[in-house]
Amino acid sequence: MIDRGPAAPDLVGSSLAIIGSGQAASGAFVAGPTFSQYGYSWFRDGAFIAEALDNMGKIEWAARFHHWVAGVVISTAPGLERSREAARAGRTPAAADYLHCRYGADGLPADTDWPTFQLDGPGIWLWSLAHHVLHGGRLDAELVLAVEHVARYLGDLWSLPCADAWEEFDEHVHSSTLAAIRVGMEAALSMVPQLAIEPAIGRLRNEIEDRMSVRDGAYTKWLGNPEVDASLLWMAAPYESVLATEPRFAATLRRIESEIVTAGPGVHRYASDTYYGGGAWPVLTSAYGRVLLRRDGPGDVEHALRALRWIEAQADDRGQLPEQVADHALAPGRIDAWRELWGDSARPLLWSHAAYLSLRSELERRVDFASDHA
Repeated sequence: MIDRGPAAPDLVGSSLAIIGSGQAASGAFVAGPTFSQYGYSWFRDGAFIAEALDNMGKIEWAARFHHWVAGVVISTAPGLERSREAARAGRTPAAADYLHCRYGADGLPADTDWPTFQLDGPGIWLWSLAHHVLHGGRLDAELVLAVEHVARYLGDLWSLPCADAWEEFDEHVHSSTLAAIRVGMEAALSMVPQLAIEPAIGRLRNEIEDRMSVRDGAYTKWLGNPEVDASLLWMAAPYESVLATEPRFAATLRRIESEIVTAGPGVHRYASDTYYGGGAWPVLTSAYGRVLLRRDGPGDVEHALRALRWIEAQADDRGQLPEQVADHALAPGRIDAWRELWGDSARPLLWSHAAYLSLRSELERRVDFASDHA
């Protein structure tokens, strides 16, 4: 018998309400509606939010987001072609041409000082759209056109240095970024089989397998960096591009568990993280729980449930989840500096609520939640 622990308040209901209220009329999801820097829509956040909504049966909410992305992509198409030409010539594309990591709800690039060149977001979006189609979403002509543009764009740009999932270290080619691009391009091919992108997918697979397993058989942040990054969890869950028991991923998971999973069990981004003190993130704790369900070893379901309960315990009395939790911060001396710069860490973060819903929906297939309030 699995001990489910104490039942949580209706965090499912509040999470859906927060996500719904954070979706603009355009279909964009405003990442952190009360946080000074997060009043924008990210392809990355939105793609994970849309996946959760499909899991919860909110297909139309997800569809609105996917059509918003398609509109952004199609409006940017001439720039994407110039970006492809630049990449083929060995040049970095111009900022006016490439897909930015975040946009205003109106679909315009955010006019702020931010590391905007980030390639994992478009890849995650392609993967999320394929997930949407598998869950009953309609792949219409607008979406097909956007898929074609994004897949070809990534096929030419994937080897360029860019910011990682955390908008950092833009001078490197990141393992988690390559994984996101690969799974996105494979998803694009499943939706639009006539795309001639198989050679690029093959090169990506070789790059990930041959260059990114560089210490103790584990994937690391980038070639030559010994740190593991919790965004690598997404390779096994939710992307399912590798098995959780595959040796290189299993080695990565062991290092994540020993180096950046703390009491709770909250999961940090990476060991040297200092952003708001390097706290533990609900979105990564959810990914960890989902990986455990796929590894499915002795005690893994119980530990995934512990991850869910840890996330629930971070909700405030309004049912709002934060971006990260300062308890067990890796660099507590850096918290005040960030607060002075931007205010308190983001709460609510729509992605945190989506991550909770995705883990909860998977656990409901394994654990009886009938007596919970949710």
